[in-house]
Amino acid sequence: MKRILITGAGSYIGTSFEKWVSQWPEKYQVDTIDMRENEWKDKPFSSYDVIYHIAAIVHVKENDTEKYFSVNKDLPVEVAKKAKAEGVKQFIFLSTMGVYGKERGFIDEKTKPNPKTPYAESKLEAEGLLSELADDTFKVTTLRPPIVYGKDCRGNYPRLAGMALKVPIFPKVKNERSMIFIYNLSEFVRLAIDKELSGLFFPQNKEYVNTTELVRLIAKVHGKELKTTEVFNPLVSFGIKISEIFGKVFGSFVYDKKMPGGPEELEYETCSFIDSIERTEK
Repeated sequence: MKRILITGAGSYIGTSFEKWVSQWPEKYQVDTIDMRENEWKDKPFSSYDVIYHIAAIVHVKENDTEKYFSVNKDLPVEVAKKAKAEGVKQFIFLSTMGVYGKERGFIDEKTKPNPKTPYAESKLEAEGLLSELADDTFKVTTLRPPIVYGKDCRGNYPRLAGMALKVPIFPKVKNERSMIFIYNLSEFVRLAIDKELSGLFFPQNKEYVNTTELVRLIAKVHGKELKTTEVFNPLVSFGIKISEIFGKVFGSFVYDKKMPGGPEELEYETCSFIDSIERTEK
C-alpha cells in the first residue's frame, strides 16, 4: 500500500485526487494536512511514501511579492527537505504552465520559461531548488499542467460556462487550448506514484480544446442550443492582440503532446473530452 500525504487541506486538486484513488482502498491511503500554520513541522513524515505538495497562493496584493515566494517557493522546499530527511521516497510538486510567461503559442521541450508574475516566478524558483534535492532514493516529480477543469472547479472554466448559459450567440473561432480534466490529472498522479516517476511532466487531455466547441458543449448539456458565427472574428482577432483576457479565451496555447507526461507517453485519460464536460456540468 502507498501512503500519501497531501499538503494543502481543502484544495480542489487535492480533494479530487483523494476521491479518485478511494476506488482502490487496498492500494492507497491518503491523509491531508493544513499548511496555514506551522503544526506540520511537528508531524512525522516517516510513515509516508509520497508527499503531494499542493499548498500555494495564487492571488495576493500585487505589492506583496514576499508572500508569494514564502508560500510558493520556500514552503515546498522546506517540506521536501523534511520529507527527504525522514525517508519519504517521492515528492510531487504542482507547478504551473504560467512559468512560460504567455497566454498564446506552442510550447515544446525547447521553449524556455520566462515568468512574468510573482506567482509564476516563485513556482519556477521552487522547481529549480526541488530538483537539486532529487536522487536515487528521493524522487522529485514536478507537474506543469495546463487549465484544470471539472465539477466545482475555479478559474476561467466556470466563467466560460456562465457565458455559455447567458449569451445567445458566440464567436466561431479556430483556436486550440491544452486543458486537463481533473480526474485525468488525478489518474496521471496515481500512475506517477505507482511508477515512481521523477522529473518534469506536462499532463494534458489527449485532444486540444477549441473554445467555441467547449462553450457549445456546455450549453448543450444544459439543453441549450448555442448559435455560433464568424461575423465577430475580426473583432476577436483584434482583441487577442491587445487584451490578455481575449488571449486567454480565444487564443491558441498548447503543449506539444510528445513532451514528458503527455498523452502520447502515458495512458491516463479516463474520460473523453465530451464525457468530461457532461460530468463537469451535471
